[in-house]
Amino acid sequence: MSELSTTPPEATTRRRWGAGALLWALIPLLLLGVLLAMLVITGAGLGARTAPPIEELTIDRITLPAHNQIVVELTNGGADPVTIAQVQVDDAYWEFAITPSTTIPRLGRATITIPYPWVQDEAHFIKLLSSNGVTFEGEVAVATVTPAATAATVWQYALLGIYVGFIPVGLGLLWYPFLRRLGRTGMQAVLSLTVGLLVFLLFDTIAEALEIVAKTAGAFGGAPLIFLVALLAFLALIAIGSRRKGQVTSRLGVAYRIALGIGLHNLGEGLAIGAAFATGSAALGTFLVIGFTLHNITEGIGIAAPIARERPKLWHFVALAALAGLPAVLGVWIGGFIYNNLAAAVFLALGAGAIAQVVYEVGRLIVRQSDEDGSRVLSLATFGGLVAGIVIMYATALLVAA
Repeated sequence: MSELSTTPPEATTRRRWGAGALLWALIPLLLLGVLLAMLVITGAGLGARTAPPIEELTIDRITLPAHNQIVVELTNGGADPVTIAQVQVDDAYWEFAITPSTTIPRLGRATITIPYPWVQDEAHFIKLLSSNGVTFEGEVAVATVTPAATAATVWQYALLGIYVGFIPVGLGLLWYPFLRRLGRTGMQAVLSLTVGLLVFLLFDTIAEALEIVAKTAGAFGGAPLIFLVALLAFLALIAIGSRRKGQVTSRLGVAYRIALGIGLHNLGEGLAIGAAFATGSAALGTFLVIGFTLHNITEGIGIAAPIARERPKLWHFVALAALAGLPAVLGVWIGGFIYNNLAAAVFLALGAGAIAQVVYEVGRLIVRQSDEDGSRVLSLATFGGLVAGIVIMYATALLVAA
């Protein structure tokens, strides 16, 4: 018979994490530091550099804060510093001021102010020339004064976000009494409709994020950053919402998760709307708002579907509409006043991960309901609902594009 160990667990833990263990953890780091120092001192053995520097500048944003003034915000995503030597506006060289310095280090940012008499509602083209003769171009599609963050514009943008986010989702939730009258087959179809809506939103959100991240400096990660952020968001939400074996998913909890995913998507829509209004790209802004409003009504149906068999209190519907719709207000504010391409892409990637997690949750709900009813998971009702959800979102998205 083997003897039982009498060593206390605390003593075992102290031995495992003693000074010797910490030393072995530090040794590789110290050696890595020595290696990096040698590479810097010796130039990695590549000898003197004979090739010209690789210059890369990304124009993040062009604004017109006042008449006779153009402001260009830049990021250096290349491996070498870039020095701005000259600036052209509409093929004419122009005076400019740049802060903090004319030389922009790697991953550094700079702001160029150009005292140029731009013309209302016309297009203007900006070209930056580096000291090595490399050019970087940007465009003002429709010249108009960029709105400042005054009390009036903040309230105006808030109303804009409410119109395209909170109100349409609330209107969609009004289908709740109708959904309660559906039978089991009808409920399976509506849940599948929700999956179709969310699948379209998932691909739409990823596409928007990829389009935006392509305008940022490549050093920040590009497309892989979007997929990694989306994956981490998906796994984080799965971990947070994980249940013990045998524990049943709350339908109201699924509705809140759907609202969260849609809310993050609407945050991205708000970013696009705010940026479009700020830069004058939304000349037909009313039609843009109408398109987003019709597009977002269907999202309310997707939120109401999981709770059609339950009787939540009224305040839950208000909370669901707020969670899904009000992020559009925040998005419009950010897009209109402090827009940043990288931040917008990351927000959209987070939204994509949240939507993917909701698709997973609703899919589990459909499977569970099929087991209870003894029906097939992929029936004509579920397939038809899935296709209908995608078609509805695609049709309303055409209104936004128009």
